[in-house]
Amino acid sequence: MKYRYTKYTGSLLDEIDLEDLVSKLSDLLLSSGFSNPWGDPSDGDDDRTMQALHDAILEALFSGGVLSDEALENLLGEPADGDQESARQQIEDLIQQIIERMMERGFITPAPDLDREREWRQGAGGGRGEDAGPVMFEVTDKALDFLGYRALRDLLGSVGRSSAGRHDTRHLATGVETAAAPKPYEFGDTLNLDPSGTILNAVQRLHAEGRAVASGSGPGAGIAVEYQDLMVAQSEYQSSCATVIMLDCSHSMILYGEDRFTPAKRVALALSHLIRTQYPGDSLSAVLFHDSAEEIPLKELGRVRVGPYYTNTREGLRLARRILERQRKDMRQIVMVTDGKPSAITRPDGQIYKNAFGLDPYIVAETFAEVNACQKAGIMINTFMLARDPDLVAFVRRVAAICRGKAYFTTPYTLGQYVLMDYMNRKTRTIH
Repeated sequence: MKYRYTKYTGSLLDEIDLEDLVSKLSDLLLSSGFSNPWGDPSDGDDDRTMQALHDAILEALFSGGVLSDEALENLLGEPADGDQESARQQIEDLIQQIIERMMERGFITPAPDLDREREWRQGAGGGRGEDAGPVMFEVTDKALDFLGYRALRDLLGSVGRSSAGRHDTRHLATGVETAAAPKPYEFGDTLNLDPSGTILNAVQRLHAEGRAVASGSGPGAGIAVEYQDLMVAQSEYQSSCATVIMLDCSHSMILYGEDRFTPAKRVALALSHLIRTQYPGDSLSAVLFHDSAEEIPLKELGRVRVGPYYTNTREGLRLARRILERQRKDMRQIVMVTDGKPSAITRPDGQIYKNAFGLDPYIVAETFAEVNACQKAGIMINTFMLARDPDLVAFVRRVAAICRGKAYFTTPYTLGQYVLMDYMNRKTRTIH
């Protein structure tokens, strides 16, 4: 029996860095309804279909640099061969393998279709066959956490930062790590004794009292250390911070040919990952504001979409203030990301007053009243603007002046760098 050996070229799937591919699919996985900007984004899930995932993977393979040039040549074959059908089938098989691998790794999962399943079990059809509708998928918590990590890594890497510590200040505190000269022990200090300082104090006290230090190993030998002799080491005091990130999810965030909400969500996920891994003493909450406002769990942030339509800045600030007033932290701040001026408020009876034309004096006055309430509560408001509307610029500058915060004029592409750098640097400048 004869055997023929050929060169093993491996599988194309093995050449694909799945994590890099998932990162390149972040716009799809964090989609905010931009695929249907002129309608109600909550009506359709066109960007949650397997077909949309298929198309996004295809785009990443050929335009995203996921495959090397040599791998692409092997995949497409020689045009002169004329066997394009075989190449097309090979591409489809590779994409299907990638989707299966993403499911195995826990990045996506098939979305349950309870209505069709219920109809099928009752014998009413549906759920099967060609008329069953598009197959959907859901993004997992693992995928959202990974996207937050990659966003944080990319953002910090782009500004020359590879890691970040806790929020250092100019204050000193007693702790485990020594950072300054020792100090006398006071009740409540961490009992991290400084041995040399303590013994020196005891010897000086005995000398001042005219007593000699007994040598030897007898009952009276040694140095008697008393309470006033104790010295403790000092470490740098690291402050804690409570942050509410306020995201404008009014309809304008996906209009005018630009998706502004998806980059904002990506930044919020990066900030959440930063706080969880590098600042464990800090807290972060997320508030969406539109016609009204609501707090959402951070793990759901990557799944939310824009809508409804108006911008109720006052209700968002009020909710954020109530959240922060419950936090016992050295610093409390609101990070507001918006692209529109206030156009709605909630009246005391629960009715929502709306006016999208210009700056309504009633809406502006009520919003500034809430800004003043935040200032009295010691809450800083830093605003990141994604638009250049003159009315919005004037409004945001007034907010910054009242709360002694900052107003950043940025774009969806530079938003992340501004937010993260401001978060990591501001404590050192404000706590002395």
